[in-house]
Amino acid sequence: MGRKKKRRIVQREPDATFYKPQGIPMRNLEVATLSFEELEAIRLADAEGLSQEEGAQEMGVSRPTFGRVLTAARKVVAEALNKGLAIRIEGGHYTIASETPPCRKRRGRGRGMAAMAPCGE
Repeated sequence: MGRKKKRRIVQREPDATFYKPQGIPMRNLEVATLSFEELEAIRLADAEGLSQEEGAQEMGVSRPTFGRVLTAARKVVAEALNKGLAIRIEGGHYTIASETPPCRKRRGRGRGMAAMAPCGE
């Protein structure tokens, strides 16, 4: 059995969760699905201009994980634009940032809560 998948931190769910090419009836369109964390990765890297390291920190994941999520997201968007697909944003394994408890980092070699400090300290 594999590791438990870590939830990715997303600032907020988007107001619009469906995009389609103009002038094509929905009944004639195929749909590509983009998860909420994939949209968040695109927002952080492409819209906000953060590095993968900074984006990973914002989402609470490792840099390699952020890179994989970002690559998958860009692939979905590129395929949808190239093939004229609608994009549905739904699902994923995420937590909204306002619902996330403050992160904690280990400090020193001690164990237990005495060795923990809020992020940024």
